[in-house]
Amino acid sequence: MTTIRQDDFIQSIADALQYISYYHPVDYIRALGEAHAREQSPAAQDAIAQILYNSRLCAEGHRPICQDTGIVVVFLEIGMEVRWEAGLDVESMVNEAVRRAYGHPDNVLRASVLADPAGARTNTRDNTPAVIHTRVVAGDKVEVKLAAKGGGSENKARFAALNPSADIVEWIVQAVEGMGAGWCPPGILGVGIGGTPEKALLLAKESLLAPVDIHELRERGPTSRAEELRLELFERVNALGVGAQGLGGLTTVLDIKVLDYPTHAASLPVAVIPNCAATRHAHFTLDGSGPAHLAPPRLEDWPDVTWTVSPQARRVDLDAVTAEEVASWTPGERLLLNGKLLTGRDAAHKKIADLLARGEPLPAGVDFHNRFIYYVGPVDPVGDEVVGPAGPTTSTRMDAFTETMLGQAGLLGMVGKAERGPQAIESIRNHRAAYLIAVGGAAYLIAKAIRGARVVAFAELGMEAIYEFEVEDLPVTVAVDSHGESVHKSGPAEWRVKIEQMRG
Repeated sequence: MTTIRQDDFIQSIADALQYISYYHPVDYIRALGEAHAREQSPAAQDAIAQILYNSRLCAEGHRPICQDTGIVVVFLEIGMEVRWEAGLDVESMVNEAVRRAYGHPDNVLRASVLADPAGARTNTRDNTPAVIHTRVVAGDKVEVKLAAKGGGSENKARFAALNPSADIVEWIVQAVEGMGAGWCPPGILGVGIGGTPEKALLLAKESLLAPVDIHELRERGPTSRAEELRLELFERVNALGVGAQGLGGLTTVLDIKVLDYPTHAASLPVAVIPNCAATRHAHFTLDGSGPAHLAPPRLEDWPDVTWTVSPQARRVDLDAVTAEEVASWTPGERLLLNGKLLTGRDAAHKKIADLLARGEPLPAGVDFHNRFIYYVGPVDPVGDEVVGPAGPTTSTRMDAFTETMLGQAGLLGMVGKAERGPQAIESIRNHRAAYLIAVGGAAYLIAKAIRGARVVAFAELGMEAIYEFEVEDLPVTVAVDSHGESVHKSGPAEWRVKIEQMRG
């Protein structure tokens, strides 16, 4: 009988969560490097280069790959012959590990978990509780598979209870097309088929923890219907032309994972869950000999890809930018932002909208007139950092506030990630504003362009407070220009046609 000690279990999970915060899985990095080498879209290739360069910086500096350090998901397989030497139950031990990992002073991770989700939505401040799935199995070991899943990709999960005669592939392709770029492609899609609704979703989530091996499957050929689906979906999804960050390109997914389970004769439950460019997961086994050890990857495992500022990029002085200058920007144009900009996410936007609706003034130091806002919730700084990793959040969540922010608050433009919806684009067009995107999955790289940071309002919101950032050559792309033209529409449409022509 194996004895698993409480401290070994807690420390192993805490160490693994720190590990995945700054190390991409090597299989993902290799696949992304290959995608960069074959990519023909300049915009997509530049985005991939930023992600790869950011990944290497994080591996070297032991800082988070993404500012959204995720909600922790843990799959446990506990052997029936395991004996515990512990004073806490299993869930309490997991949550203590999360608490320990996310508060590590050398690499603070962002606390994103909110209690009372349909009410006060209060940050728990330590990212607990984790989402835990436990199986009791034969054997005398404990297997742990864990991931840190960001909100942008989790929010794009899709489920349907299809008719048994339905075309699974067609439904999935349409679902992915409808996801847009908010899940930060290129990444991996997990598909769960069968069981009951909650089982299909669980299968999809667990499938994402498997290695990237689509290239091996393509070489040897499929041996099951699930593997046939993987190959068919891989071709169909990449043919959509969505590309890196939704800018249009050859690679939208690096792999497709499929797990299935027997289901009722009247049912065909299907779930799809994406894993973003900040793919983070680990797998280890405890056998009673002590805490697990995850060997760090070698820096030689990263492809020889660097990213530098484009000489064609236009420098913008945010402290002096005018509406006339904004009107001169074109969709897809690369800019380098300099000067001061304010930040704000969902909770801050709601507070601002409520104040404006009541005719009350905004907090001291918060003046959006002729300024830009950055949709971000940064990681706390460590050491001599002015701010921790600070990549963009999904902008569509702010669409409902866009008219208020442009029309009443006086914004000139916004910086975020992924596409905007019709309502927001209409507001951008009407107010002759602009929407810019930074690369999701390049949070540490972006933070290095932030030279100053201070909280100016709503400090009680934690990472959702309003900051003022002072930036130097912050790289962005014009995603929606003052005429309402969107690269997230034109880019994929152009590359869908090109890919079809390439395939004859």
